[in-house]
Amino acid sequence: MPIHVIGLGVNQVAHLDDAAQAVLASLSVNDVVLGAPRQHETITHYSHLARREDLPKLSMLKDAFAAWQSDGAEQVVVLASGDPLYYGIGAWLMRTFSLESLRFYPNVSSIQMACHRLGLSLQDVQVVSLHGRPLVSLRRHLQSNKTLVLLTDQQSQPKHIAEECMKAGLDQSEITVCEALGYAQEQVRTFVAKFLLDTEIECDPLNVIVLKTSRQASLYPSAVGIPDTSFVTDKGDGKGMITKREVRLAILSYMNIEQGDTVWDIGAGCGGVSVEMAYWHPRSQIIAIEHHPDRLACLTANQARFGVVQNLSIIAGRAPDALVDLLAGNLLAGNNAQHGKPNKVFIGGSDGELRALMAQVWDVLPVGGSLMVSAVTEETKYQIMQFAKQRDDAQDADEQSLQVSIAKGERLAGQRLFRPSLPVMLYYFRKMTSTTSAVNSNHKENTQ
Repeated sequence: MPIHVIGLGVNQVAHLDDAAQAVLASLSVNDVVLGAPRQHETITHYSHLARREDLPKLSMLKDAFAAWQSDGAEQVVVLASGDPLYYGIGAWLMRTFSLESLRFYPNVSSIQMACHRLGLSLQDVQVVSLHGRPLVSLRRHLQSNKTLVLLTDQQSQPKHIAEECMKAGLDQSEITVCEALGYAQEQVRTFVAKFLLDTEIECDPLNVIVLKTSRQASLYPSAVGIPDTSFVTDKGDGKGMITKREVRLAILSYMNIEQGDTVWDIGAGCGGVSVEMAYWHPRSQIIAIEHHPDRLACLTANQARFGVVQNLSIIAGRAPDALVDLLAGNLLAGNNAQHGKPNKVFIGGSDGELRALMAQVWDVLPVGGSLMVSAVTEETKYQIMQFAKQRDDAQDADEQSLQVSIAKGERLAGQRLFRPSLPVMLYYFRKMTSTTSAVNSNHKENTQ
């Protein structure tokens, strides 16, 4: 049964192309047109014979399609605001049904319309959807001198956006509210964020917000290597159980997180590594495992502070036991449950369980997956070296290692000096088949 997804554009009265009009004209009394009441109203001037139905919850939609087909429906039309495949229902339909069963009819989106009202080139703006998403997810985008186009809902209205700008230190940012675009009551108004904090304004719930952030210094970083002092830590002022900035930079470089990766951060502490991974890689899934109550509280606070609530999951548990439940899918809710098995792992804390953790993780990792481990004490360094020897014997890993020694400048009695920190050993293992590893080893020997 074909599913026709018709974009309605941004108008009080829909303007459909010939192909979309032909679909509506071909519908029989057994067919179904799905949409919100407002959407049905926009196409009343295009006559059709099909039943008009309200769009059910997406979780119920697949069963509803099957029921309509059983009742004799040969075609279903889904009405979509704007462009169905640009932050619309089209993406969900593509994940749920085959491309062969779907027909798309594009139209102008509210994002395009807002940009045209303000003379903005689409390639020069960044689109952020807050619709159905936590407001704090905006934070990773709040850097200085950017133009953001925001898709909003009731939890992300102009005053909410102004409050987030204030928290970021960007209270001079311009917030342009594009209301009821394409309707008779359309209006476009611009406010300074600081002004909105003390002013009550009424806005049409159908709005798109264009946010031009000011040139003020933002709380949120625009380059890798978040300062230690930006994190909430168990000993305050960037101290305590957090991987320090310079070491973190090396870890992030070696881990090389990519789109679609699932990464475990075992012994996440206050979240320096996991939060920064999630911040820079929104299309990866980061899972932070920590059991210490104070550090867990800091980790959760940093998750919210940097707005990484959608792709950072926090597991309150002690490894290795927590890993068993994680692999069984018992600890992650909803869609995140499918992301339990990692392809990259960082172990930053082990509470004396490092040997068992490395063995357990290595068994779980796929070929091509990677494990990175940090160590400060001689005991943990020895355990890592033993594990490295096992990998040599098995010839199933490509390994790299380094020791990071940092000395930071400070003043003592008015004089400058460099105070060294404890050296941190980092070991990186990339899982390979024994055959591949042997070939690589021979190549290295032949080139030396």
